[in-house]
Amino acid sequence: MGRIAAPYGVQGWCRVQVFSDDPEALLDHEVWWLQAPGQTDAWQQRDVPEARMHSGALIAKVAGIETREQILALRGTLVGVPQSALPRQEGELFWSELVGFEVVDRDGRSLGQVEGLTDNGAHPILRVRDASGETPRERLIPWVPIYIDRVDAPSRRIEVDWDPEY
Repeated sequence: MGRIAAPYGVQGWCRVQVFSDDPEALLDHEVWWLQAPGQTDAWQQRDVPEARMHSGALIAKVAGIETREQILALRGTLVGVPQSALPRQEGELFWSELVGFEVVDRDGRSLGQVEGLTDNGAHPILRVRDASGETPRERLIPWVPIYIDRVDAPSRRIEVDWDPEY
């Protein structure tokens, strides 16, 4: 949901760069999960006794962090919360849940599997990895209604209007 960007003051507060559309989303959670840069599986649960918006930025006090130097050591640390703690509407999927879905064109030809989604600012981009040929390739499909026809969650399948040659 974000990352620790910089110290705020000298008493262990930090400024958090929020990745969510709602910069205040993390304020609803008193426990955050932190993942140090380069660690792919090592998440640590940390209490956040205080957090607030200040001049358009999220600042927070993480339990056990008392100095500016300790925050400097945490720069770049990812901040998250379990998906089970996030609000969800009926039929809504998180981007991470789409990983592994098969992507097919309108003729039913497989284009590969979802490797992830990224946001380029204008709209999300579906990253599809096709390992069926001699040389694996990646397709980047804009996540916009003109190209995304249907997401079938129970079948783990996404139907797109996309030429296999792209």
